[in-house]
Amino acid sequence: MLTLSHISKTFNPGTVNEKKALTDLSLHLEPGDFVTIIGSNGAGKSTLFNAVSGSFFTDSGSIVLDGRDITFQPEYQRARIIGRLFQDPMRGSAPGMTIEENLALAAGSGGWFSRMTRSDRQRFRDRLALLNMGLEDRMKQPVGLLSGGQRQALTLLMATMVPPKLLLLDEHTAALDPATAEKVLEITKQVVAEHHITTMMVTHNMQDALELGNRTLMMDSGNIVLDIGGEERKGLTVEDLLERFRAGAGKKLDSDRILLSGLEE
Repeated sequence: MLTLSHISKTFNPGTVNEKKALTDLSLHLEPGDFVTIIGSNGAGKSTLFNAVSGSFFTDSGSIVLDGRDITFQPEYQRARIIGRLFQDPMRGSAPGMTIEENLALAAGSGGWFSRMTRSDRQRFRDRLALLNMGLEDRMKQPVGLLSGGQRQALTLLMATMVPPKLLLLDEHTAALDPATAEKVLEITKQVVAEHHITTMMVTHNMQDALELGNRTLMMDSGNIVLDIGGEERKGLTVEDLLERFRAGAGKKLDSDRILLSGLEE
């Protein structure tokens, strides 16, 4: 489904600010895989997503999605088959437009909103009702009036209105309060399962990394140091994961944010 072969990326090469962000990284995802990714700040998690989504071209290696080489495909073209949510709930939707208009754009109903049919509106209403947030009764309201959790849930719905080949979730619940984050995660699981979407999710919560999806990756210094799934992953604790990271990276995990999220569970 998704195959990354020996991709590397160095920013500001040959300068004092040179930063090797990805180093000879290879990864293969099967259709329907739901992969959680964890690592310290600077490990390369968001850079990996930027490489896959086309925010920049890699220095070397190849990226193949659903049998198609997209290594040098521009970002706007990849956006047709790759959905992405960011940590900031304010990204991914247009605040000055109504909920209905945002959904129309995401669904490809066209920029001419007068062309929206009654069946389009009913479809949007039905999808919004699945969120159980009452947004189906607020379709004419500007998105800017929604809370952060409501906007993130709406953005998730928009990103999957036309199911993408690949869904990238870049700490999409990190800016939300715990109760709202839990609800958005539950909606995420439902949407991904419903459409059988191949998904990669960056998280700082080690318990979520073990419980969500079917596979967990840990990154360090621009590469994957741990890749576990199936029976090997079942029953693992946060302490087990830390020990696996120590063995794979040759050092302890040094992110307080990640460690504290594990202790809070």
